[in-house]
Amino acid sequence: MDVEKKLLYIVIDLLLPLLIGYFLRRNRHLKDKFFDTMIHYNMLFFYPLLSVLSFWVLPLTWELIWLPVFGVLLCFIPGGAAYLLFGRKYADPLDMGSYIITAMLANLGTLGGLCAYIIYGETGFAYSQLIVVSQVFVIFLVCYPLARYYYRCSRGREQAAMSWQELVFTRNQLPVLGLLLGFLLCWLKVPRPALLGEFFDPLVHISAWTALIPVGHATDFSAIRRYLFSTLDLAPIRFIVTPLISYGVARLVFNDPVAINTVLILASTPTAISAVMTAKIHGLNVHIATASFFSTTVLFLLLIYPVIFFCLTVH
Repeated sequence: MDVEKKLLYIVIDLLLPLLIGYFLRRNRHLKDKFFDTMIHYNMLFFYPLLSVLSFWVLPLTWELIWLPVFGVLLCFIPGGAAYLLFGRKYADPLDMGSYIITAMLANLGTLGGLCAYIIYGETGFAYSQLIVVSQVFVIFLVCYPLARYYYRCSRGREQAAMSWQELVFTRNQLPVLGLLLGFLLCWLKVPRPALLGEFFDPLVHISAWTALIPVGHATDFSAIRRYLFSTLDLAPIRFIVTPLISYGVARLVFNDPVAINTVLILASTPTAISAVMTAKIHGLNVHIATASFFSTTVLFLLLIYPVIFFCLTVH
């Protein structure tokens, strides 16, 4: 894929669907349920299928075992830095809980996977999905209990615990099943039909649009304006501290430059929409998470990713 085509992908698959989603919100053409359904089918169909196709032809090496470890590091490095540097920033536990969750969760799957694909193709996408696997478990096993803790601190009473069935059997785990199936087919040396390989590129575009249009639709400037400046201190944590530490560790672990640079790309991604959903589900301050999501996403698309793209593709 040449540089001009990669640059076109940035506009078509990252910026355009966000703008269209926001336009649809302002004009109220469609109801919220339509966009929830779009997210549902993306998670139910497109991401599992992409996982199968990408891992089916992935060269298996022992180094790949380390990629899920980075999925955990990419949550705890920014989360720990935010807590150590700004742990007393908010007096209200609902605000503080939302702030910490927002620092921990980055858009590794949708945005990180697409950005890795733009630069490194199917291999970059597959590597990114290996990193994302462990973030799913961090969300449910760490972020959800942490959100409940901050909610209890604000209310002074204990909430009902989440069952193991709710933790494990969720549609968010379907890409993990796709990953495992792809690994199995690769390990069994089952050749991937050439026709299926032709479908991969259009599926990436469809998945990007069905993921990012709802994000653009969910952006409400009137609600997040109050918190935009107060969440900007997450930008250096997300775009400087986390990438530098992660890149340094990745260079010690991997010999494959694609794996090293995929870690760098994902370590630089903005706040995830899952942080907004976690805050919403557990009654934390949704506007803090949404403000960080908006501000860091804009910075990433307009500044951070273009710099990374230039450094990794232009020689």
